[in-house]
Amino acid sequence: MANLANVSPRTLRYYNQIGLLVPRKNSSNGYRTYEQADIDRLQQILFFREMGMELRLIKRILGAPDFNKEATLLVHLELLRAKRKQLDLLILNVNRTLAELKGEYKMTNEQKFEGFKTEIIAENEAKFGRETRQRYGDQAVDDSNARLMGMSQSQWEYQQTLSERVFTLLAEAIRLGDPACQAAQQACAAHREWIGCFWTEGAYTHLAHRNLAEMYVADERFTQFYDGKLGEGAARFFHDAILIYTQS
Repeated sequence: MANLANVSPRTLRYYNQIGLLVPRKNSSNGYRTYEQADIDRLQQILFFREMGMELRLIKRILGAPDFNKEATLLVHLELLRAKRKQLDLLILNVNRTLAELKGEYKMTNEQKFEGFKTEIIAENEAKFGRETRQRYGDQAVDDSNARLMGMSQSQWEYQQTLSERVFTLLAEAIRLGDPACQAAQQACAAHREWIGCFWTEGAYTHLAHRNLAEMYVADERFTQFYDGKLGEGAARFFHDAILIYTQS
């Protein structure tokens, strides 16, 4: 099985240990016997891993009562196409940059960042696309992606500055331990402005902001993102601060 899938036996044993891929055990010799269903499941696991998903999330998705293999494969296909497009853009970007160094081509600032923007979109779609599209709809997500692709260099740098401000203020608020404190509420205000860089004009509402905050605690990937940067409990703290902000 390890040779077939080009993974290590240690990986297969670990998948078995965490209940992600549990083959039938031969009662006479204790060997693990992988059947066709196990092979198909491992293929699906490796697809998810290629998209950067964590094992706990993969286990939850595969174990969901409404898991649809065909629909999931179609999503994988679209993500791989997006990844291929992103790689093509990066290759084009490098070739243009080489040509510019030789004086053969003049790149615009927007062209210099095209490939990187596409990479961000592809990663976001792989990690959070299903949930955000279910919550906000395909049109909203597509509009947000288009807005990202259309950003100028100065707009891109501005959203990065806002993002850094959110985390700086949030770290200070967490140190104070009060989601209603001035630093926490300023972090929420900066977060609102940062959202505005990606959401279309008029899309922001207090309810939409609260819905986003709910995702920070309901989805472990969002939780791990904030907790990983600011310490355990940061996502819940930020969630509580946003609820206060949107009610005031």
